[in-house]
Amino acid sequence: MGKCSKFYLAPALSQILECFETSMHFRSNVCVLCGRTDDCPEKYGEKKTYVEYDITVHYYCLLMSSGIWQRGEEDEGIDGFLITDIRKEVNRASKLKCNICKRKGASIGCVAPKCKRGYHFPCGLQKECIFQFMEDFRSYCWEHKPVQKFPHKESGGTSQCTICLDLVEQLPMYSVLKSPCCKNAWFHRECLQYQALSAGIFFFRCTVCNNKDKFQKEMLRMGIHIPEKDASWELEENAYQDLLQCYQHCDIRRCLCKKGRDYHQPDSKWEIKRCQCCGSRGTHLACSSMRSWDQNWECTECRSIFAKSGKYRKRKECSLATSEKTDGTTLLEEPSPKCPRQSPGSQRSFLLQSPKILCQINSSPCLPLEHPASNRVTMSLSPLMSNRSCSLRKKHLRKQRREASDILKELKLQVNKKTTRLNINAENIWHTALKGFRQRNFSPTNTIEVMFTNCKNRSKTDTSAASNQRFFQLLMLHLQNSPLFEGSSAKNLSLDFQAVKENLYFEAGRMIAVSLVHGGPSPGFFSKTLFNCLVYGPENVKPSLEDVADVDVAKTIKMIKYANSLSSLQSTIDECYEFLAAAGCLRPVTDLCDKDVLANDILIHHVIKRILSPLESFRQGLETLGVLEKMQMHPDAFSSILCYNPERLSPEIICDLFTIHSSSDVNKVEGADFWMAYLQDVKSGESLVTLEDILFFVTGSSSIPSIGFDPEPTIKFFNRRYPVGNRLFNCLELPKTTTYEQFKNKMDFTIRNTLRAEKE
Repeated sequence: MGKCSKFYLAPALSQILECFETSMHFRSNVCVLCGRTDDCPEKYGEKKTYVEYDITVHYYCLLMSSGIWQRGEEDEGIDGFLITDIRKEVNRASKLKCNICKRKGASIGCVAPKCKRGYHFPCGLQKECIFQFMEDFRSYCWEHKPVQKFPHKESGGTSQCTICLDLVEQLPMYSVLKSPCCKNAWFHRECLQYQALSAGIFFFRCTVCNNKDKFQKEMLRMGIHIPEKDASWELEENAYQDLLQCYQHCDIRRCLCKKGRDYHQPDSKWEIKRCQCCGSRGTHLACSSMRSWDQNWECTECRSIFAKSGKYRKRKECSLATSEKTDGTTLLEEPSPKCPRQSPGSQRSFLLQSPKILCQINSSPCLPLEHPASNRVTMSLSPLMSNRSCSLRKKHLRKQRREASDILKELKLQVNKKTTRLNINAENIWHTALKGFRQRNFSPTNTIEVMFTNCKNRSKTDTSAASNQRFFQLLMLHLQNSPLFEGSSAKNLSLDFQAVKENLYFEAGRMIAVSLVHGGPSPGFFSKTLFNCLVYGPENVKPSLEDVADVDVAKTIKMIKYANSLSSLQSTIDECYEFLAAAGCLRPVTDLCDKDVLANDILIHHVIKRILSPLESFRQGLETLGVLEKMQMHPDAFSSILCYNPERLSPEIICDLFTIHSSSDVNKVEGADFWMAYLQDVKSGESLVTLEDILFFVTGSSSIPSIGFDPEPTIKFFNRRYPVGNRLFNCLELPKTTTYEQFKNKMDFTIRNTLRAEKE
């Protein structure tokens, strides 16, 4: 009998123990404050189980409980809450009933005077209570919660949530929030909360105007939790890995490379050049008979688009068409198609140019040293234009640039000696620069030290200033060709919703401001319309048809503007009815003279009104270090560096730039005269190097930054065999020779081979 009872009791005992273990496991997953097993970090915060204390708790339940404070350090207890305090709070709450679910454990109470309502955190969310994750972490019940006040004229309609782009009702509801800094910015509460958790306190800001302080203050008041952490995209490894790949394939119909269309050998005739317009087609230099990597190339698709729009022929015939270097070393103008480039300033090409051809360039009546990016303000270059007027124009621009340089030097006084290091990959310049500018310790007032992570792009002779200069040159070149801007040479802002959402326009403006003050190059590609919008405000600017980069929109405006009858005008309006309706430009047309007003409405909408949000964000970025304020105070000075390409180097400019420190025996060897004669030979093409090569050899930069060099370039003569470029002090140490031929040969040999070695 005893054996039988023992035999039947054993299974029963195991079932009891199993049920007990299950119940204990269930209890271990229950929050000790709200009594729920839900694990939803977005709603209740992270749920953690501490086996050693036999406690499971939601983070938000702990934060918002009325009778507990963080009395310990961050590593003590649970996130600074001592275990004894938590147990006391659980004991206190066990005596209080929730006014929503009627169960015990209501640890949170309304802070409104005389209100005695208590509730669990999840119950409060369901009842639309407000929990403020700031200061002393107050909680308000559904009757006493703070609400946003809307003007009567702004209520009752519908708008788009600027995060998810779904419709949102413009009503003072719990699920709807309005931006305190933008008139027409509405959000779903849930969208805002997800964005705040993703962006963190450093990047959470208004998606329309980029305001941070005022926006965060209002969202915290309305119960949005903004965690003190870095943005989620900053913590993700290899987040931009897919963007590192570049198109490398020869698409020419008859590829001459025996190793195949995908073969790519840098610094050779088998290097692949990508289309300067779309970047999605390529060619070997040899397959398109290109002598230099600096030459522009367009694929057949882009060329046909230009041809259909009537712009391709204009680009080919324009004697002052701008050209941008794709290696980022300098930004120089493209000379007349009839004459080859006078001084390419390239590290990629050391080919000897024909002196005869270059002499033809020098014999031209008047070729400006620089030209504005916008062809609307280009001065007429008729044959009757005198040398004197050309000289006066160049003199005026130089005066404005000197004024801009003095202003930037004044702004640079804000920069302190504290260093911020940026680790930059030259092949992925945008994303590594963006990550550097968004790091926590980055400050525009700190001294910037650039370290190129891909060693092959860093020369052993590079100084910190030279590395910074190269970094900013690559960055400005990327911005010029980025989708943030549109247009051929004179750039306006484009409309990129993803860029607005990621706050890239603000970062672009900030990068330009930092480049100007920290000694980098100026953009030089702003259109006059963009510049005037920044300086005088978009409401005071009248754009022109040349500001329209979209071929279809430009065609529509032209058809309306040049309609010769009321019937043809009405027919054009009918054809583009949907476009006009979406742009808000529909108006009754009863007379042919109405066409000018209609065309102007389309123009203003497409060029200005459409990009108001990116423009405001871009303006805020340019406010960095006080640059925008100085632009508005000195528009002529800043127009000379923002709307005009950098000035082409000449022997006169180089002479003015370098100060010669002579000694008593320099005149004996005629060192200064040799230097002047050498510059003239370089200009005329009788040397193996260019003026840009000389400047790069000494300073590490192939163009003169808007703020100038610090320290100023100097020349010294020494008893040495070969010249030396001391980039730390921007000093050119020249050898003393007895003949000019010796001086010239040593200069050509040293500069050419030094730059070639650095490139390799």
